[in-house]
Amino acid sequence: MKTIFRFSLVLLLLITGSEILSANTKRKGREITGTHEDIVTKSECNTNDGSGSGMAPGIGEAIGDGSGGAVPIIEMALPFGIPFQYTDMSPSGGGPDGGGGAPAEPAKLVYTFELNDEIGPPSWRQTQAAFRQAREMNAACVLIRMNTFGGALDAADNIRQHILDFDRPVMVWVDRNAASAGALISIACDSIYMSRGASIGAATVVDANGKPAPEKYQSYMRSLLRTTAEANGRNPRIAEAMNDPRIRIEGINDSGRVLSFTTAEAIANKYCEAEGNTMNSILQRAGYSEYKVVSYTPTVLDKIIDFLLLPLVSGLLIMLIIGGIWFELQTPGVGFPLVVAVSAAVLYFAPLYLEGLAQHWEILVFIAGVILLIIELVAIPGFGVIGISGIVLMVTGLSLALTGTMPDGSSIALPDWGAFIKVALIVLMLVLTTLFGSIWVGERFFGSKMFGRIILRNEQQSDEGYESTGMKAQATTLTGKTGVAETILRPAGKVSIDGEMYDATAETGYIESGDAVQVVNIGVAQLVVRRVA
Repeated sequence: MKTIFRFSLVLLLLITGSEILSANTKRKGREITGTHEDIVTKSECNTNDGSGSGMAPGIGEAIGDGSGGAVPIIEMALPFGIPFQYTDMSPSGGGPDGGGGAPAEPAKLVYTFELNDEIGPPSWRQTQAAFRQAREMNAACVLIRMNTFGGALDAADNIRQHILDFDRPVMVWVDRNAASAGALISIACDSIYMSRGASIGAATVVDANGKPAPEKYQSYMRSLLRTTAEANGRNPRIAEAMNDPRIRIEGINDSGRVLSFTTAEAIANKYCEAEGNTMNSILQRAGYSEYKVVSYTPTVLDKIIDFLLLPLVSGLLIMLIIGGIWFELQTPGVGFPLVVAVSAAVLYFAPLYLEGLAQHWEILVFIAGVILLIIELVAIPGFGVIGISGIVLMVTGLSLALTGTMPDGSSIALPDWGAFIKVALIVLMLVLTTLFGSIWVGERFFGSKMFGRIILRNEQQSDEGYESTGMKAQATTLTGKTGVAETILRPAGKVSIDGEMYDATAETGYIESGDAVQVVNIGVAQLVVRRVA
């Protein structure tokens, strides 16, 4: 029972700790974590740096006003108290017109962030945070700077739908690559701009070994590409050809290979608005002559959370949780395996809880499973319904935490059951692999000569001559004597022999308190007794 209480207490602290961390995060004004730098760029025609090159000044530099003066930098605050700077472009602040004439057009806010890594849960998390901040700041548009070779289809689909549902223009700047999942996300944007030498396409779904996935996955990807292209008025056949080499389009793709576009080809086929090699040139082509740019930059905490949300890391944490619990149950007291298991559980659930993926009841399901498994392994002989139920609840809790929810208006958000089944199968495989692996490692390592040199593992058996010195002296005098059971023996308890109290265990069954007993043997530090009629 001490083991059960220890595990339940420590795991319950996980919810409290996550709640405190979440509350502190919001209290510090970091519900959306990240710092924001405001890079103010004037249009080429209005830049007065003496060169006429239209290059933007560095962050924090003053922009010339054409008369030797400088435009003042004004300190303001973003929502949640996050400071940022922007350059006052108005006439009263010494704007481009030198302080006179008609009021200048108000500068529009452009929010930008980057998708430069493999598309996955961190990318989806970053997109949500950036779009939420852009809406709260009332940004005129969002510009995504992209350079990716693809990634997870589920994360790409979430980002795609988020872009399509966003209530203001979204532009993408393909700096180098927009392959596979990157192509799907780019096609979802209202406007596509590409740097010189960039490419877009090659959206074939592949497995972990880089080989094309079965046709059902390709069919689904084609439908996503087709409907996304249609939503933005682009040729859906071209989008499909980026996935299916069988699709032939005269003059565009008649080679029988998956379609990819260079910048010039994308422009010619209306899959790119224009070539753009700088943010300034892209925003001017999009019609933003006066603008302020706010960039999303993840903090160290963001990067840690993103790392912990990676599928590979989540899988390793699950294995550490299960392995730690198993090895802890094989050793008495609180040891290193318990520390590993609890640490892995915190690292697994805390990022998911802070991101809104894991809810209180999902963590409680996991804790209930752990408790049932401990009861089965510690208190009940054999392995039956309780142990199996514990494993099921543990797998369910771990899987629910990784699964997105479907908004239904209830206080408890229900999971996306289709995604849950897929995740649950993967988690179950990890749990079973870890359990069997832990058993195998335990037998191989704990039974090895090397481990024998580290700790004492020999048992002092009575048939090898080991006896309790105190009981050995009394063995000949106590055997055969009668006494009274002072407590219930179930099967261990206390008996009184000749007025002395002894620890005893019943030879068979239970013995009630007050029953007469007889000593039949001397065990290890206790008597073995039977009821006397």
